Amino acid sequence: MDRVIAKKKWTSKKLLTIFGIVVLLALITASYYFTSGKSRLNVDTERITISEVKKGTFKEFIPVTGVILPISTIYLDALEGGRVEEKYVEDGTVMTKGQPILRLSNTDLALNLVNQETSVYNLLTQMQIAKNAALQNTVTKMTQQTDVDNTLREAERVYNLNKKLYAEKVIGSQEFKQSENNYIYQVQKKKLSDRIMEQDSITTRQSVQQATELFERSKSTLELTRKKVGDLIVRAPVDGQLTSLDAEIGQNKNKGERLGQIDVLSGFKVRADIDEHYISRIYNGLMGEFTFANKTYKLRIIKVFTQVTNGRFQVDMEFEGEKPTGIRRGQTLSIRLALSDETEALLVPRGGFYQQTGGNWIFKLTENGSTAYKVDIQLGRQNPDYFEVTGGLKVGDKVITSSYENYGTMQELILKKE
Repeated sequence: MDRVIAKKKWTSKKLLTIFGIVVLLALITASYYFTSGKSRLNVDTERITISEVKKGTFKEFIPVTGVILPISTIYLDALEGGRVEEKYVEDGTVMTKGQPILRLSNTDLALNLVNQETSVYNLLTQMQIAKNAALQNTVTKMTQQTDVDNTLREAERVYNLNKKLYAEKVIGSQEFKQSENNYIYQVQKKKLSDRIMEQDSITTRQSVQQATELFERSKSTLELTRKKVGDLIVRAPVDGQLTSLDAEIGQNKNKGERLGQIDVLSGFKVRADIDEHYISRIYNGLMGEFTFANKTYKLRIIKVFTQVTNGRFQVDMEFEGEKPTGIRRGQTLSIRLALSDETEALLVPRGGFYQQTGGNWIFKLTENGSTAYKVDIQLGRQNPDYFEVTGGLKVGDKVITSSYENYGTMQELILKKE
């Protein structure tokens, strides 16, 4: 007789099906856990920089590079063109004012000087001849004037005598009338002679004045030409050091061409290059400082050159207070140029994190220091050492300030020491 076989409750197929469902659920759960939560990354604490947010004194300044220059530089240009005939000194010589540097030759200028001298001497001779002629003419006119005066006196004497005799009926009217007419004629002639003398005096004076003025102008032209010839010897305009001398014997130099320069050695200034980003914040009076021979010195901006070249502009600075000894022209200085006064502020050290975050967020450590997570922050002013924190952090917070280049989009860092 047949026997009833009891049906198994847990078959192999059923068990495999349940196992598969459990594994699938586990995978789904794990996938959800790892994709829906925060992305994490294990980080070795030895490879990062952890800094503490603190309160301290903050001064906004920027690093700039300055070059030592003489307090003033006088450029030497060829006032007249010519050929370099002789060099009296070499580049680098310390000069005194008026000391000759080199000599040029210019045949055209020399010939012009000879012509000017000849012209002046000719004018001088002509003026002397004219003066002598004028003097002789004046003497002749004065002699004639004397004759007229004498003739007039004689005519007047005869007229007065005849007038008296005619009244006494001693002479006739014809003789009297003749003496009267002669007297009147001599009076008119005297007036005419006086006018001629007066006009002659004016004419002579004007001629002499014009001749003198012409001679003086010619003399001035001659002096100017002589000065031009004298300028062929280039001399030091001030006391100082001759630099950048560009002239060799036999070389031709054009008028206005740069020959060299004189650096005044009475002091130095500093010329610095600054990024155009700061041009609106730079003005005369701003202070800077630099370290030289383990000592700090101060500088003050005295001139701002607003012309921007290749994204940068220049300023001139002078030493404020004590001046360093031993500095030389062309020496480079690393200057800290202050853009603000000292103030109390919340500070975080500068670091590579800024390149990836732009100062908008930072990784902040938890209290136990085992993890770090993103927090939004606000940064204000900055200097080469610190950022000013204006929001998102408080005193005592610890943050990662090293580079975030390898962190990608991680939201949380697991800090471990290997």
